[in-house]
Amino acid sequence: MVAIEAVRAVPDGKIAVAGIEEELPDAFRRRVLVKKARGHREGAWGDLPGVQLGQHGQLHADLDPAVRVARSDRLGLPVVAELLYFCGTMDSGKSTLALQIEHNHSARGKRGLIFTKHDRAGEAMLSSRLGLSHTAVEVGDELDLWDAVVAMSTEGQRIDFLVCDEAQFYRPEQIEQLARIVDEMGIDVFAFGILADFRTRLFPGSARLVELADRVQTLQVEALCWCGARATHNARVLDGVMVTEGDQVVVGDTTSGGAGVVEYEVLCRRHHSRRMTSHATQAAAISPDVLPFDLSERAGE
Repeated sequence: MVAIEAVRAVPDGKIAVAGIEEELPDAFRRRVLVKKARGHREGAWGDLPGVQLGQHGQLHADLDPAVRVARSDRLGLPVVAELLYFCGTMDSGKSTLALQIEHNHSARGKRGLIFTKHDRAGEAMLSSRLGLSHTAVEVGDELDLWDAVVAMSTEGQRIDFLVCDEAQFYRPEQIEQLARIVDEMGIDVFAFGILADFRTRLFPGSARLVELADRVQTLQVEALCWCGARATHNARVLDGVMVTEGDQVVVGDTTSGGAGVVEYEVLCRRHHSRRMTSHATQAAAISPDVLPFDLSERAGE
């Protein structure tokens, strides 16, 4: 816990902490104004999220949202919020890890939001291939993540962290909004996604995350190609045939307008470049023309 002896509002949207003026992000400034409008005396902000008023009138904060906006190296308050990007191929456990992180933080009394886009289970759902799932906020192309989080905070909702699954589908501008949430609101963001599409090209959202994230971590759970080697690429399979052209975003395991059944398979780089999926391998194995000579002719010699 960090004890701050004096906190007071000063003109021009600043906050004075122990005699040092710090700029306030719009979200926190609005929240303070709301508190004051409700009749709270100056300095009595003990009911703000993450803040408690001590018995001697000092303000206590646990380095969560409220104190982070007043952070200063001169006060010895470290900047601990981060934008983390966990990436990997399909079947590497990204959504499972996202659910685990949400559970771990919630179990310690923190409150967060879950965002997702184009989940296999449908709209506004975060689901894992292991059968776990959780309701989420669907990230549409028009959603401004900064405005959404600011609005919730202004209404008094406590937000300590964000879990953002399928982040490869987010627009680059939305990734920039996540970075702003980390820097200006002190909220940790855990993003999860796939780096490259079926054409081995980076998703725009993933590319922006690699550029902006504090840390990029490749998941340690290795997905496997049908040959047993480490899978590094995602292949799109249309009606059993691997394709390398088409729209970048097509939800797998669906049928759409006669376009056929779309599936995805993870492959090693060698078999992705050769377009050798498990379907193609099985088809070749049962082909009658597997030998270069006729056994019946050799039997008559």
